[in-house]
Amino acid sequence: MKPVFLIGYMGCGKTTLGEVLARQMGLPYVDLDEYIERQQGQTIVELFAGVGELRFREIESAALREVAMMTDVIVGCGGGTPCHNDNMSLMNDAGITVWLVTSAERITARLLLPEHKSKRPKIAELPDDEVFPLVERELKDREPYYSQAQLQFDSTDIETGPATERTARRLAALLVGSVLARVGKKM
Repeated sequence: MKPVFLIGYMGCGKTTLGEVLARQMGLPYVDLDEYIERQQGQTIVELFAGVGELRFREIESAALREVAMMTDVIVGCGGGTPCHNDNMSLMNDAGITVWLVTSAERITARLLLPEHKSKRPKIAELPDDEVFPLVERELKDREPYYSQAQLQFDSTDIETGPATERTARRLAALLVGSVLARVGKKM
C-alpha cells in the first residue's frame, strides 16, 4: 500500500489518531517532525530558530520526499507541511492524503491543555485568549492547501482512548475502501 499522509492543523489529532490507526492496521507510524529531528540531530524548534523558516521548509520537503517513497506506512505531517514547496502535489502523487478536520474551538481546547501548550512554540508564550484567533486565522489561511487532500475525515472524537479506537477503526475502513476503489478503477 502507498503511504497514507495525515494532514491538518496542530491539535487536529494527527499523532493521537495516527498512532492508533497504524497499530490497528499493523503498519508503522512515522511522525515527519520526529523523522527530521533524528536526521538533523536537533529539535524542530532549534532547527527552525537556527536556519530560519525558508531553509527549514527545504529540509522538511526533502524529508517528505524520502518518506513518500516508503510503503505500508502512516505518516503524520507537520501542520504547515502541505502549505510549502508543492508538498500537497507530492503527497497526492505518492499516496493517500487525509485531511483531519476539527473545529477551531475543539483544536483550541486541546492546545490549551497545559501538557500541549508548553510543547508548541507557536503558542507557548501566547496568552490563552489569543490562541483561538490564531487558530481560526491560520485554519482559514491553510484551507486552500488542506482541501487538496483526497479524503477529509472528522477527527473530533478522539478525547478518550475508546473514542480514539473507534475513530481509528472508522478511518481504517475509509482507507481500505479508498484503496479498493482505486484498484477497481485500474482494472
